[in-house]
Amino acid sequence: MKPTRSLLFVPGHRKGWAEKAVASGADAVILDLEDSVPMDMKAETRHMVAETIRELANNHPHVSVYVRLNALETGMTGDDLEVVAIEGCDGFLPPKTYGARDVVSMDALVTHFERRNGVAPGTLEFVLSLETAQAYADCENMIKASPRCATLFAGTARDADVSRSIGFEFTPEGLETIYLRSRAVLATRAAGKNFPIVGLWQDLKDIDGAWTFARQNKQLGFRGMVAIHPSHVAIANEVFSPSSSDVSFYQGMIDAFEAAVEKGLAAIDYEGMHIDYAHVKTAHEVIGLHAALQERNRV
Repeated sequence: MKPTRSLLFVPGHRKGWAEKAVASGADAVILDLEDSVPMDMKAETRHMVAETIRELANNHPHVSVYVRLNALETGMTGDDLEVVAIEGCDGFLPPKTYGARDVVSMDALVTHFERRNGVAPGTLEFVLSLETAQAYADCENMIKASPRCATLFAGTARDADVSRSIGFEFTPEGLETIYLRSRAVLATRAAGKNFPIVGLWQDLKDIDGAWTFARQNKQLGFRGMVAIHPSHVAIANEVFSPSSSDVSFYQGMIDAFEAAVEKGLAAIDYEGMHIDYAHVKTAHEVIGLHAALQERNRV
């Protein structure tokens, strides 16, 4: 998975909205075939989404393109994949999953339609959406169930599928979901994946709340955020990017440590803090992320 700070949902049947998502600065666009699309427009929307995938791939190759499919239990997943498992698509958000078995089933379907549609094997990846109690309870196994699994998306939205499934009452402070979100981060990182994703902030009038939500989740270890409105994209991009002061601090740490190593030292005082190899590894990770984000935006 490319470094991804912001993923913006776009209803698949809303022509032109994907371009607006790109204009907002989103690192990734999620074209929705599921809950935001009326039932009588599903077939038509699949073809609209396929057209949008091709347009984005041609005009904005730096933007990742994912599709939220209809859930396996609807019987429509294969119909979706037949049309949208195509070149230019980066992967899928399989919704309403219940465990590793669903991931294996989804993998088999995608493998079939990759081959059928002439897409290179293994190209299409999964951002696994945790929306049920069962998914959260099995998330460690889910992310290891297929090599397609790029990350977990810890959904904790108010009054949505996850809150109904688990029964929690949403609060802006988020204490009721801190265990769920922390478990998703841990499972993602333990599986060797570097970009756990969180979402989403629903109160479009509470911009301060969106900032707080993003900052709190960065502190937990998330690397990016799903959004439902373009106004939240800039927030996610800023919060989940190393700041200029971070870059200066950590590059200074690397430089100071390398100079000390040349003198035969492996531990130094840097700006009043004890620094050794462990800390410098963290510094390199921050500087590496900064470089990767800059490179992504230059493509």
